[in-house]
Amino acid sequence: MISAIVPAAGMSTRMGSQNKLLLPINGKTLIERTVDTLIGSNIDETIVVVGHQGELVKAVLKGKDIVIVENPNYKEGMASSIRAGVAAATPGAGALLICLADQPLLEPADLNRITSAMVDAKACGKSIVVPFFKGLRGNPVILDAIYRNAMIDVVGDIGCKKIIKQHPDEVYALEMETDHVVRDIDTIEEYRNLDGMA
Repeated sequence: MISAIVPAAGMSTRMGSQNKLLLPINGKTLIERTVDTLIGSNIDETIVVVGHQGELVKAVLKGKDIVIVENPNYKEGMASSIRAGVAAATPGAGALLICLADQPLLEPADLNRITSAMVDAKACGKSIVVPFFKGLRGNPVILDAIYRNAMIDVVGDIGCKKIIKQHPDEVYALEMETDHVVRDIDTIEEYRNLDGMA
């Protein structure tokens, strides 16, 4: 079983007054698009962690087959949302995927390729899958459940980078065929440059 955790509690400070998760992308909000991509993949459980403007985010996700967790400590950074999401994940989950909410180009096939790579990683004695595109490290990453406690201990705004850095020999580097894993939206300019999707 694979549980996906979507940190969706941040304040989108680099977007000015806009909450980027509520921006329209081809007729859906960015957070809806992310969640629908996860639901359409082989992921078994999707956990969305909300905080800033949480009621608005929950409203656009109403009726979807997901678990919503509230993070009252969202101002402490992304790690606080990862901690909340990991704590809510089904205890028997064998792997945990951290899926950022602001990668609109991701498709179910991308996620399936990443999750399937965990089988290959374990066959090689590795326990973390990190996608790359032309040498650039991307997201989402998937970690074996053996890191569950370490994920609950992360702090700040760096996600699971510290865990990955501490275990370089455990990383299975997966080269992707598209740039979907390295494209995200942090600024209005990046949003406007979405090749007609916005």
